[in-house]
Amino acid sequence: MDKRWSLIALHQIKGVGWHTIGRLQKVGWQPGDHIEETHLSEIAKGKVPTKVINAIRITYSPEYVQKVMFDLQKTEIQVMTFFDSDYPHSLRELPQPPWVLYLLGDRSLLHNPCIAMIGTRKPTPYGKRVAQVFAESLSRSNWTIVSGMALGIDGICHQAALESGGKTIAVLGSGIDVVYPVQHRSLYQEIVKKGLVVSEVAPGTVAKPGLFPQRNRIVSGLAKGVLVVEAAEKSGTLITTDFALEQGKDVFAIPGSILSEQSRGTNRLIQQGAKCVLHPDEILEEYEHLVIPFSDEVAATVTSPQLMLTETEQQIWDQLGPEPISLTMLLSLISSVPIGEVHRSLLQMEMKRYIQQLPGSRYIRLGEISKT
Repeated sequence: MDKRWSLIALHQIKGVGWHTIGRLQKVGWQPGDHIEETHLSEIAKGKVPTKVINAIRITYSPEYVQKVMFDLQKTEIQVMTFFDSDYPHSLRELPQPPWVLYLLGDRSLLHNPCIAMIGTRKPTPYGKRVAQVFAESLSRSNWTIVSGMALGIDGICHQAALESGGKTIAVLGSGIDVVYPVQHRSLYQEIVKKGLVVSEVAPGTVAKPGLFPQRNRIVSGLAKGVLVVEAAEKSGTLITTDFALEQGKDVFAIPGSILSEQSRGTNRLIQQGAKCVLHPDEILEEYEHLVIPFSDEVAATVTSPQLMLTETEQQIWDQLGPEPISLTMLLSLISSVPIGEVHRSLLQMEMKRYIQQLPGSRYIRLGEISKT
């Protein structure tokens, strides 16, 4: 049997995961070989469930390997194994490197310099804006943004990277052909078209809680460093930072208000030694020794236009920042401007995407962060 396809086929048998394949190798089985009854007897001693052993016994055969190969080749799904020459070196060094990866999109991105950006599924307006600014800036410096396509910070980072002309990799906690969460279907399709979607589990596998920690080790494994944008103190996001530390990766964190539940995790990381970053340049300076060529596509987006503001718009702009401010407070701060003129200017600035209105008639600035 073909070495690659026998491994891929075994990997698709229900219940067979990293540990089962690893135990088979320990008892003498090699991809391409038949799985003997002695192999199965030995892995049973290693606490592989009986139902998994029976599934291998019933399913695994040369005919099954051929069927898996035929079925996958009819799809657009690419398959990469640990034995392939283009398997990422960064993953090969993991304590538990994935045996098989399923891919949709540009697999060459696995060899790009990557930064992982992660955070809460329920970000504050501050967290949303910071995620967008950092993802845009890092993308424009030709770094590929890696995240888990979850709601909240993950999705914002993927979208910001794409909108700035950069590249992004989404690592799923489901099968490569299963969009989770469903709200990100259009984002998933855009990443497949312009970036890369990766999964360790067989196609058709639905998302389950136990798959997300496995996913997280790949997110950090692909990256030079991990940036935590916003996270509660007991957030699942911090599982990824644990993997990053085990893997010897850099961990960066965005500071936030001590009164914000969604910043307690990031503030705690900073207390524990993560690098506190206030500007994307503070991440880039950690990797000045890396030569990262610009692609024409990204280089074309590096220079963004200056904001063109009227006098009233400038007054509004000067009062706004990343923290929401109420309309009442804004009117009191620029009381010399007629209320009608303020309302007209706010509407114009929203249309230009200079600011954003939040629920409760609150506003935040959406302009570039300037380093002071």
